[in-house]
Amino acid sequence: MSSEWPLWEIFIRGQHGLNHRHVGSLHAPDAAMAINNARDVYTRRNEGVSIWVVRSSDITASAPSEKGPLFDPSNSKVYRHPTFFDIPDEVGHM
Repeated sequence: MSSEWPLWEIFIRGQHGLNHRHVGSLHAPDAAMAINNARDVYTRRNEGVSIWVVRSSDITASAPSEKGPLFDPSNSKVYRHPTFFDIPDEVGHM
């Protein structure tokens, strides 16, 4: 059994942002320590309002080589493309 702490992926939501963005990775024994370490490493200038930590081993990703078979079927579904909708100005971020 490995004595190395698990790897965590760190996501920070900025003060003026609506979404979290990936900022890096770090090792920690548990989620609470990962949040504390992420705060110290990635928000030193008080730029974050929320931190998400996700164990790297829990992330499943598609391969860039699978891009065609994975995303091409959506091109034939025009109702998924909002090109013909009028979005009111008061909606804001969309």
